[in-house]
Amino acid sequence: MTEAEIVFYTNPMSRGRIVRWMLEEVGRPYRTVVLDYATTMKSPDYLALNPMGKVPTVTHRGAVVTECAAICAYLADAFPEANLAPATDDPLRGAYYRWMFFAAGPVEAAVTAKSVGLLPPPEKSTMVGYGSFDQAVDTLDYAVSQGGPWLLGDRFTAADVYVGSQVSWGLMFGTLPTRPVFQAYAERLAARPAAVRAREIDDALVAAQKKGGA
Repeated sequence: MTEAEIVFYTNPMSRGRIVRWMLEEVGRPYRTVVLDYATTMKSPDYLALNPMGKVPTVTHRGAVVTECAAICAYLADAFPEANLAPATDDPLRGAYYRWMFFAAGPVEAAVTAKSVGLLPPPEKSTMVGYGSFDQAVDTLDYAVSQGGPWLLGDRFTAADVYVGSQVSWGLMFGTLPTRPVFQAYAERLAARPAAVRAREIDDALVAAQKKGGA
């Protein structure tokens, strides 16, 4: 392993699928290390990289990056030739950060809270970052309804990888309402060649795992 090598620690039945898609969008070679939830994900070697004992994790140039949104942002900046993030002096950088981290913060928290039955009562809504589940969903609707095919209009970025994954998974698992704007956005994302490649790779790994455990 060289320091410049991208090493991707994942499991095909995890949020690692988001990072797989991002890596395919970046288009640079990377090495995949598939971890098992019960064993290698909790090994001392892996816990030294990610003390949470979860995936995904990416190592590159001596950096260890965890958390899907952070990995997407890191890869976009590490490989500017992929054109997956506005330049730091581009006004669109603000919207890029805004929507990526809105999805990583309020949307993720609101969806999780609803899924486990822990939404706050209305009188406590000011105490949580997302306000209410409906507020978070309506704001997500606003983000993907700005007139272009992508969050930044005609420009596809790493924010679409992360936000789009949240939308697509929300529709798949029923944790987001099936609004037409969400469905249309998810369909556009699913058709991207990098997204297709990523699904094929991870689906093949899932099939191999099931076969090996049969």
